[in-house]
Amino acid sequence: MRLVFAGTPEFARVALQALLAAGFDVPLVLTQPDRPAGRGMKLQASPVKQLALQHGIAVAQPRSLRLDGKYPEDAAAARKALQQAHADAMVVAAYGLILPQWVLDAPRLGCLNIHASLLPRWRGAAPIHRAIEAGDAETGVTIMQMDAGLDTGDMLLRQALPIAPGDTTAALHDRLADLGGQLIVQAVRQGAAGQLVPTPQPGEGVTYAHKIDKAEGAIDWRDGARQIARRVRAFDPFPGASTGLEGDAIKVWACEMDSTTSSTGAAPGQILYANDAGVGVACGDGAVLRLTELQRAGGKRLAARDFVRGFTLAPGRVLSGAAR
Repeated sequence: MRLVFAGTPEFARVALQALLAAGFDVPLVLTQPDRPAGRGMKLQASPVKQLALQHGIAVAQPRSLRLDGKYPEDAAAARKALQQAHADAMVVAAYGLILPQWVLDAPRLGCLNIHASLLPRWRGAAPIHRAIEAGDAETGVTIMQMDAGLDTGDMLLRQALPIAPGDTTAALHDRLADLGGQLIVQAVRQGAAGQLVPTPQPGEGVTYAHKIDKAEGAIDWRDGARQIARRVRAFDPFPGASTGLEGDAIKVWACEMDSTTSSTGAAPGQILYANDAGVGVACGDGAVLRLTELQRAGGKRLAARDFVRGFTLAPGRVLSGAAR
């Protein structure tokens, strides 16, 4: 099996590493153009590009794959590279570009996508974040035969993974990436043997995981405590759940329910206590959240006991919330 691989971030790098470790021939990798990153905003290659170069694999970085789009020369060059690769299949994982029909039709066995959810739930750009935010008990990975729709293709393999109560997007991402690598190796092997059985996605249970907007990180203390706690976990590492106090921005990285403290008479966002155990905050449903890891703008993530020593969070003060 000769494979073209298309992907960009760490999730995709893990899958490419699994395919290479399994001995598959990958003559060509497609990935996003280098982007500015870090304090110096220097151009940085994607994790997938870095791995490909380590293995001496040719890399194409088209800005678009649309032959009639804004960058037709990029698309034409990518088409030539794909033709010369003579691939049996293309494996796609978090690539970041829409694949036009000519790409879907180019490999003999089409394009196989690694999607980090149990389709048809959480089609779209941010399935890991949205599963945690919604309070799902499980998620998983689906290997899908790509078509022209948004994650609408036939399912080839599907395996569930439980979401632990304390899972952040960062932690769940790593487990799903590992599972995706295992499943795509299995799928390619079965595809080579003609053993893959496409299963259409059911029409029921379709949800969409819309792209994460930075503004979503603002905590609205009028929401329920469990909902806020899920968003804190869902938005770690990006964009981070945030609140404020008299103009000072504060990131909240970890919290837990506090069933021992009453918030009777307290306004949503009101600080009830601040000590080594954490910062207790009243929420809109009358429950209390204990904030256990916080960060000031420009500072480091700190455990609450260290944070409160350098930043006054006196009981009675009210944290700012997001406007509705």
